[in-house]
Amino acid sequence: MAVEVVRGGTVECVHRARAAITFPDGSVRALGDPSLLTFPRSSLKPVQAIAMIEAGLDVTGHELALSAASHLGEPFHVAGVRSILAGAGLSEADLQNTPDLPIHPAARDAWLREGHDAASITQNCSGKHAAMLRTCVRAGWDTATYLRADHPLQVLIHERLAEYVAEPVPDPSIDGCGAPAFLTSMTGLARAFGRIAAATDGPAKAIADAYRAHPEYASGTGFADLELHRAVPGLVCKGGAEGVYAAGLPDGTGIALKVSDGAQRGRAELMVALLRSVGVEGEALKALATSPVLGHGRPVGEVRVVAGLV
Repeated sequence: MAVEVVRGGTVECVHRARAAITFPDGSVRALGDPSLLTFPRSSLKPVQAIAMIEAGLDVTGHELALSAASHLGEPFHVAGVRSILAGAGLSEADLQNTPDLPIHPAARDAWLREGHDAASITQNCSGKHAAMLRTCVRAGWDTATYLRADHPLQVLIHERLAEYVAEPVPDPSIDGCGAPAFLTSMTGLARAFGRIAAATDGPAKAIADAYRAHPEYASGTGFADLELHRAVPGLVCKGGAEGVYAAGLPDGTGIALKVSDGAQRGRAELMVALLRSVGVEGEALKALATSPVLGHGRPVGEVRVVAGLV
């Protein structure tokens, strides 16, 4: 499958993707080769949060959603991260994720006007890192080495990921934020999201419910994840860097895709097309099926999914 970027009636760019859809009966629908291993990056945050809950993470509601977030650094995100840390007697000085500016334009401008520079707390993974630190405090684990692949928390995350994707997971590399970055196939990633979305109890249900109730904390204002959560009741979805997107439905159906060139553009439109292919419809979802291409501030084309291209 592929996405075309059309400007003035001419196809300006094509992004190709591969995807997998896993169904409750165990069957798989493949588009391209979904068995190729890739780094799902932030799409793995719900599974990481499941492991943290098992190890003693004691946050709920919006703070739990933020614990598995790629947030945009809006003021309510930053306040939530500080709250997660404070609840364990920690501060933002304990965070070891890579410093960055807020992603949300207005939040970034305000942060800079206030005289701040790039900081760990405004980087999009700070909720996850705050939750990792709080988990270590509750479990009695060392907080200074929480990012090491051999740390008890990261070992548990590795084990839980292998369980949810139901396939071997190789030793990790390092993610952009400094945490271990694991490899999975798109089939395994889809399988994991189907299982999380269908969970009826335990940590998986807790994180799914937190995403559903507080999607603005899991992503942020104007973000595609937020719009998809609002458009599809019961959906659990999470984007990742380099063109990855995953979603699960309450019936246990899982969907995962990877834009081959790593583009973020078009992945939301691809997810909408895949959701519609399994019977998910609605006006709100239909409105997300394409997005405008701008010329001098006005629409002059669109980003659209093209079936049949591989």
